[in-house]
Amino acid sequence: MAELNGSPPAIELRRLTFAYPSGRKVLNDLSATWATGSRVAIVGPSGAGKSTLLMHLIGLLPTVPVSDGQHCAVWIDGAPVITERLRTVRQHVGFVFQDPDDQLFAATVAEDVAFGPKLLGCDATETQSRVTDSLTAVGLPLVGNLNPGHLSYGERKRVCLAGVLACQPKVLVLDEPSSNLDPRARRQLLKILRALPVTVIVATHDLDLVLDLCDRVVLLDEGRIQSEGVPTQILSDELLMERHGLEVPWRLRPTSTF
Repeated sequence: MAELNGSPPAIELRRLTFAYPSGRKVLNDLSATWATGSRVAIVGPSGAGKSTLLMHLIGLLPTVPVSDGQHCAVWIDGAPVITERLRTVRQHVGFVFQDPDDQLFAATVAEDVAFGPKLLGCDATETQSRVTDSLTAVGLPLVGNLNPGHLSYGERKRVCLAGVLACQPKVLVLDEPSSNLDPRARRQLLKILRALPVTVIVATHDLDLVLDLCDRVVLLDEGRIQSEGVPTQILSDELLMERHGLEVPWRLRPTSTF
């Protein structure tokens, strides 16, 4: 097991390969190590395998069923992601879906946010404390009694984030967190994510979000990691970006001269 600064990495991929029942291989021999506290962006064209990778990080897709875990392809905080450990894995890793309406289901915001802590066995006092703290952390301390359907799209996204934070995960995984947000809602979300003291893994097409939030970027295409490194270096490589169906963000392009 690779270690960083004497501690296991937050996430380690060991030759992760996955194909759907149709036989199409979506992930092909992925290996990577991401340190605790890092903010990693997964970028690439549509169909590159980004969402499939995220599903593996929370155990929603099958992993190698090895009893001792030594040959498992996905490791979280030094432990293998295998069927026998999925409950523990999901206590450590929180997932925020792209569409908040896929995640919200209760009659009130407070009930939605409380669902995770109750599932973890928290008593009423602890659950209420986590609900209050999480809604405050996402800037929505007064909406607990409202129906989620009465909130704006951006507010619903933040409620989903609050529900995950209430479970106190060590790793936060987000799928397209800034999609369909207006500029103000995007700024609010970015401010919240910057302040979180957890490892953040985000799959996104929003390359400006990568530059504003992340310290590392992984370019995924055709099921393989094509490049990995510092966001400004990877995203400013015009040939690399064009080869994989992406464009250099405007802020990284050379200033035009006339």
